[in-house]
Amino acid sequence: MRLFRQLSWFLKEHKKSYLTAVILLILAGFFDLMIPWLVGQAIDGLRTGSLDRTELIKLVGTLLALTVTSFILTYTWLSKLFGTAFLLERTLRSRFFAHLLKLTPSFYQKNRTGDLMALATNDLKSIERTAGFGVLTLVDSLNMTAITLVVMGVAIDWKLTLAALLPMPILAYAMNKLGGKIHHRFITAQNAFGTMNDQVVESISGLRVIRSFVQEDVDVKKFDDVTDDVFEKNMHVAKIDVLFEPIIKLLVGISYLIGLSYGTLLVFKNDITLGELVAFNIYLGMLIWPMYAFGELINVVQRGTASLDRLERTMKVKPVIVSTPRVEVARPDRIELIGLTFTYPEAQRASLENIDLTIERGKTIGIVGPTGSGKTTLLRQFLREYPLDDGMMKVNGHPYADIALETVRGWTGYVSQEHLLFSKTIRDNILFGAGDATEEELQEAIRLAAFTKDIANLEQGLDTMVGERGVMLSGGQKQRLSIARAMLKKPELMLLDDSLSAVDAKTEAAIIDSIQQNRYATTLIVAHRLSAVAHADEIIVLQDGRIAQRGTHEELMKFGGWYAEQFERQSEEN
Repeated sequence: MRLFRQLSWFLKEHKKSYLTAVILLILAGFFDLMIPWLVGQAIDGLRTGSLDRTELIKLVGTLLALTVTSFILTYTWLSKLFGTAFLLERTLRSRFFAHLLKLTPSFYQKNRTGDLMALATNDLKSIERTAGFGVLTLVDSLNMTAITLVVMGVAIDWKLTLAALLPMPILAYAMNKLGGKIHHRFITAQNAFGTMNDQVVESISGLRVIRSFVQEDVDVKKFDDVTDDVFEKNMHVAKIDVLFEPIIKLLVGISYLIGLSYGTLLVFKNDITLGELVAFNIYLGMLIWPMYAFGELINVVQRGTASLDRLERTMKVKPVIVSTPRVEVARPDRIELIGLTFTYPEAQRASLENIDLTIERGKTIGIVGPTGSGKTTLLRQFLREYPLDDGMMKVNGHPYADIALETVRGWTGYVSQEHLLFSKTIRDNILFGAGDATEEELQEAIRLAAFTKDIANLEQGLDTMVGERGVMLSGGQKQRLSIARAMLKKPELMLLDDSLSAVDAKTEAAIIDSIQQNRYATTLIVAHRLSAVAHADEIIVLQDGRIAQRGTHEELMKFGGWYAEQFERQSEEN
């Protein structure tokens, strides 16, 4: 089967566990098959009067020993088989998560969060079930069927065995048809589940907006529509799924009818004994599980194959940016942008055009301009989230692409517009990325971010839980927490993407003063409030992705134009 070929790397890696489980499973099946034969011998012995007390005690003792042995073997192979299957799920989930961390923003622009969540939960669980229950049903159905048929045909009567198996070709045909249908329907159901996940994520993260616009009923209606679609898609799967057991029971019932009718005739003809007929019917009953297991095998494997195909499509996506270190650079003493031009994937026009900029270590660069002029896009180029042509960005004379990705990002302290916080304490959020920092360093970073008074006013101080995405904090508190987190890292390159917009003028001045005091870091500040960049060594004004003006605050005020007009307007408003 294709799925087991796709998982061959794992099966080879853990072949000892699987081999042990398979061998013990076969042995357990062999011991189980001895029990009906002994029962048949006992019945014939009672009928002919040849079974005395001593023989009966031996028979009972043998049956008890076989039962205990089968129990021990079954417990051992179950723990081996399903324990290894759980290990597969954990391995795939770890690989999947590690792969997601390597992928660049362009991937997340094309793939919904809900679909990725479905892959990490339902799809991986389907694969794990195939590696556990699927292997069990494959081995057990083949093993039990083969051994049982041999015993029935050789030890009892081959003609009776052949007659009882007449419905089996019909069963094989039905299972093949149902398996093909369930594969396609399960993929559709999983896609619908991903859509539902995405709806839940959007609704929870946008709960404040939904409430502020009084759209609760509308959002509930949208969610009901999505869940109805998921229900409908899963019902399509279930309509195929529920056919497996009835079809198997029907065909097994026909086998029983044939076996009992023809077997009774053979007893009357003295071709077989009554005990052999009883044993044959017990064996026929034991074939119910392999037949049912075969149907379940088709079902489970088709679900697992569909899930693994979905997972592999994501795992085959290559990150746009890969680390290709050719030189080692200890610190960025000089960063050069030479004719930097950048276009987002699938965008119609360039977001940045011919940007020339030289940044010396310790300098502060302000980046301002109208909305949509490319300020954030320019800042994100320093994080190497998208590929650039060789020579457009250099550090100490070396192309950015020649420096290890980990080194470049290790230099950088980035405070984005979104201020993403984790559902942990304030302390944990600030220590993120600098977990080995001392208490003194932590307090210093808090002071530099002008966050000390806010923490003092919180009942639990640094141990206050911030809630989902920092829901317990105000916008200004989120910004200062994010700045403290970046400052604690003591970065060589500090990137502030409009990170002072939610604080008052006094707090802004305190943070700017902290940045000026720590001249070890090269700082790039994107701002709409121009007072945040007035102190910068150089300010560049972007318009339509190009540098329209550049210079110090004094020079730009002297030249006039967009910067001077905007600064005067903001000064009047204040």
